[in-house]
Amino acid sequence: MKALLARLNIDSYILLLVGMVLLASFLPVRGMAATVAGGCADIGIVILFFMHGARLSRQAVIDGARHWRLHLTVALMTFAVFPLLGLAVRAIPGIDPALGTGMLFLTLLPSTVQSSIAFTAMARGNVAAAVCSASFSNLAGIFITPLLVAFLITGRQGGFSGDAVVTIAVQLLLPFLAGHFLRPWIGAWIARQKKLLTMVDRGSILLVVYTAFSAAVVEGLWNRVTPDDLARIAGLSVLLLSVVLLLSHALGKWLGFNREDSIVLQFCGSKKSLASGVPMAGVLFSASQVGAIILPLMFFHQIQLMVCAVLARRYAAADTGQEALAGA
Repeated sequence: MKALLARLNIDSYILLLVGMVLLASFLPVRGMAATVAGGCADIGIVILFFMHGARLSRQAVIDGARHWRLHLTVALMTFAVFPLLGLAVRAIPGIDPALGTGMLFLTLLPSTVQSSIAFTAMARGNVAAAVCSASFSNLAGIFITPLLVAFLITGRQGGFSGDAVVTIAVQLLLPFLAGHFLRPWIGAWIARQKKLLTMVDRGSILLVVYTAFSAAVVEGLWNRVTPDDLARIAGLSVLLLSVVLLLSHALGKWLGFNREDSIVLQFCGSKKSLASGVPMAGVLFSASQVGAIILPLMFFHQIQLMVCAVLARRYAAADTGQEALAGA
């Protein structure tokens, strides 16, 4: 089976991601089971960040936090370049107004945290810098996204509770710091557990895909959308992501970033957060608008996971090949 997939140039991890979407479409998790699945996803994310914290040296964390040029570039990709592309998509002649607004809204959102860092780790990029960039983007988005929505979409003003900040701190930063401070005692053991870390990386992403898509299906996703709508959304999402990935790759080269930092720019600068976008849409738009607004986001979220999974695997394979040549 693996040989067949290799000949067809099909990434087995992509098949797993597609499988999660299909499973959620036919057997979505509901009720108490959805709560349990969400809790398991949260636990996986906590373990993931704990292990990454234990793997990183103190100097790597300091260097990551001080890399202001990289963090500023990621922020500009997220909150400047993306919105400009969103405005261009909305201006396409003949595009449905609700679809255009939904596409623009997704470009105003912050980057993901979990998947950005997981893919950076899979690609052997600068994980410490990814933690800083992705976390900053998600926190800044709580304030920047509503302002952009008010300015570009004229959504109603709304406030945010501190729940998002608390979630990021409890699920991401605290486990990372705990693992890092325990590094003198467990760092060597964690460094030897590459297979375990890979399982946690990929397993957490698969579970997030399943739970997120299940929630959309339970809310009646396939009853409200026509096949033509799906095709338009998918095509625009692929086009938008492709442009951003190409721009971020070129920008990393132009700014002289090394391989590890260029990977951070690509994965942190090309993501949009479903976890942040759905509750923000509920605050910024009326209930009758929310469904149409978040549909492009749900598509883009799934596509970015699949595309970046392939990209991360290619980065990792290329790095392994370079190591083999260097050791020869």
